[in-house]
Amino acid sequence: MLCSCRAKETGSPATVRVRVADRSFDLHKDPVVSKCGYFSEAMLESGDVELPASFPGGCEAFEVIALFCYGDAVALDPFNVAAVRCASEFLGVAGLGARCDLYINQVVLQSWDDALIVLQRCQPLLPVAEELLIVSRCVESLAFMACMEILDPEQRRDQPSGAVAARALAGRQWDAELVKELAARDLWIKDLIALPFEFFGRIVRALRRQGMKEKYVSPVVLFYANKWVLSKKTHKFWASTDDEAIDGETDANRRAAAIMEGVIELLPVEAAAASGAIPVAFYFALLSRSLALELGEDSQTRLREQVSSNLQFARVDDLPLPEQDTDQPIADSKEVRAVESIVSSHVSVRRKGAEAVAELWDRYLLQIASDPKLRPERLSELIGVIPAGDRKHHNHLYEAINTYLVEHRGMSGEEKATLCGHLDCRKLSHEACIQAVQNDRMPLRLIVQALFVQQLHTHRAFTECSDSFRCVHSGELVVSGASAYTPSPGCPVIPTSQPLSSGSPYECHHATAPRDAKLRARDDASDYETASFRIQALEQEIISLKQTLQRHNTLKGSSRRDAGAGGNKEPSFRVATDANAPAAIKRRAAVNGSCIGSMRWGSQRRCASRILRVFARLAVFGKGRSRGKQSKCRAATATPTEKLNCM
Repeated sequence: MLCSCRAKETGSPATVRVRVADRSFDLHKDPVVSKCGYFSEAMLESGDVELPASFPGGCEAFEVIALFCYGDAVALDPFNVAAVRCASEFLGVAGLGARCDLYINQVVLQSWDDALIVLQRCQPLLPVAEELLIVSRCVESLAFMACMEILDPEQRRDQPSGAVAARALAGRQWDAELVKELAARDLWIKDLIALPFEFFGRIVRALRRQGMKEKYVSPVVLFYANKWVLSKKTHKFWASTDDEAIDGETDANRRAAAIMEGVIELLPVEAAAASGAIPVAFYFALLSRSLALELGEDSQTRLREQVSSNLQFARVDDLPLPEQDTDQPIADSKEVRAVESIVSSHVSVRRKGAEAVAELWDRYLLQIASDPKLRPERLSELIGVIPAGDRKHHNHLYEAINTYLVEHRGMSGEEKATLCGHLDCRKLSHEACIQAVQNDRMPLRLIVQALFVQQLHTHRAFTECSDSFRCVHSGELVVSGASAYTPSPGCPVIPTSQPLSSGSPYECHHATAPRDAKLRARDDASDYETASFRIQALEQEIISLKQTLQRHNTLKGSSRRDAGAGGNKEPSFRVATDANAPAAIKRRAAVNGSCIGSMRWGSQRRCASRILRVFARLAVFGKGRSRGKQSKCRAATATPTEKLNCM
């Protein structure tokens, strides 16, 4: 249509044919050559010209340039100005490039919508649009208008809804669909996260360069990552619409990985979770997604460092676990190993929040301990990730070990002792100690230690209550009885109106309370260590008695004959149950007749009670003791039967 119209106007046929992609234009040589420097060189040999595939703008842009060559008015708009500017630069059209630049500066850069349209139209025009500064001008203009949106006094809001939405996500489990709804509340954020990442990343850097606070910039990065990386709907859309790729799933992972690496670079270096700019759940959502993508080594290292720096603010629900059941144990999955590596990194650099991280890790182990495929040595390895001194209390660790013992009832005593060796009864709460004492799955050593700690707690509670009662009531007696007090002859008279000073003999000495508490805690710790050594000694003694009993059981028949004959042989550890035996020996006959390893739970409890009575004689639980009985139990020359009776 263009060719025929021009032929009628000029009265001469077209002499030049220009092919652009799959379309041909028949033009006159003089207007085209006079306005376009490209054609003046291309038409030296032939009248037909075919533009290369790299020609920017395509047929639409060339048609606008052809009309300009014939002197017609050029209709520029945000949809074609970038293509026309790039095409005119390629063909060397004089005057048209300046007109396009003027339109961009005076019209496009003054409008948010127009700048977005031009920027999106620049994507197929790269790198020419970048060389002509069209992209950079649009990016700076959009960043400036976004800053003005934040500072707009007519809005009268302290924080934009994007920042408020990011703060609302704190302390909640990550939900991609909910975050997508929150991102739509601000139109400027919704427009920015729809851009290709190469333009979005440049706008984010421009926002920071122009002075926008991080608490406003970080939520924009969060919303972008949620839409293009974390959203399952976007992933399914990419996998189903990419017809060129052989494997749509692989191509979708590749595109998501490229965007994710860019997002990780845009995240702030400093910990933004402490200020609430980025929820901690977002870092762990990225970590969980990164395990399914093939990220570069640098991006993985950077992401794990950021997760490690925010680990003390995390919740146990944020830590990733395998979503699908596999044949391998949960503890050997890539999710658990990734969290283990991050916790180890946090511990190695001694960051703040060591106690919070230790509690978080114990809660995480509680979720893993229920796996029936978990090996005890692997659980011990995971427990040892946190140093013993970082755990303020062992309640959650006790729950994890107890859960593991419930799922693995066939463990040997040695395996139980090794696993429970990580527990410190002094760091268990009073309720946990009571539960440990009543738990028949725990080894005997832990039960005895829990009994001792429980008695220490009870003793300390009574002592503090008694001291407080004595202190309060002594003050009441002095104050209330001051007016009715009649000193005896020879005693100094204290005026009733005189206030009690720190040096008054009638005042309760509060200053010595902290020192007494420290001394009492030191004595309790010393008693605990002493009791631990004595428990070990008693266990060794019980083992030796058990071995002696086993040796004598092999001579069961001969022992009975010797006992019936009443010979002068050494006394057997098999206690006789005849009518002439003492009553105390009769009561112990049921216990002494079997090995301690084969005792029922009730027998073990009675044995533990006897061990506690031994402690009472050794002045572990009180001051009163019987030196005669204590020396009898400690005598090195005592017979095995007497040692067993002492227990």
